[in-house]
Amino acid sequence: MKQQVKKAVLAYSGGLGTSIIIPWLKENYGCEVIAVVADVGQDEEVHKLEDKALRSGASKVYIDDLRREFVTGYLWPLLKSGAVYEGAYLLGSSIARPLIAKRQIEIAIQEGADALAHGCPAVGNDQVRFERAYSAFAPQLKIIAPWREWSIRSRYEALSYAREHRIQVTAADESTYSHDSNLWHMSYEGGNAGRFDGSTSEGFFRTHD
Repeated sequence: MKQQVKKAVLAYSGGLGTSIIIPWLKENYGCEVIAVVADVGQDEEVHKLEDKALRSGASKVYIDDLRREFVTGYLWPLLKSGAVYEGAYLLGSSIARPLIAKRQIEIAIQEGADALAHGCPAVGNDQVRFERAYSAFAPQLKIIAPWREWSIRSRYEALSYAREHRIQVTAADESTYSHDSNLWHMSYEGGNAGRFDGSTSEGFFRTHD
């Protein structure tokens, strides 16, 4: 077991990655896990995620409707700035991350947690977005990034871990394609190599609407 943590607050999406992170945190850090679901307009039915997180081992689940704050505090300034990456990408995922991290930090402080966790891949910018916010607003809290620590390296291995721990696996989890959506846009990721690390190589691609 790694250095013990009393209580970790996880940014939880309900997907395969964050679902297996809950028992992994408990096994490897010996900690209580609180899941935080941020409703920023994703197309999933977020109210159903509480039961899934609890069955995965979370001690408590917060589901917060952040849509109004997302629009007024984040999307409207983004729209006024005209920010579009490489002339096409609408920055929908990246603009949501600081808000999700902000609420996660608020709950961690409220709950007396000593760690923050996320399910971002070990490559790419998402881990930076979350962790810069963590470091800026709660530098006293430990940051746990399972994708940089565990031995799971493919979707197949993640599915195997989920089944071993009796975590519900959905058709979306079985697929090699996934998406991230909110009020502003939808991003897609997929491939045929069975990888699950966020890589854009070995058959993986990303696109957007």
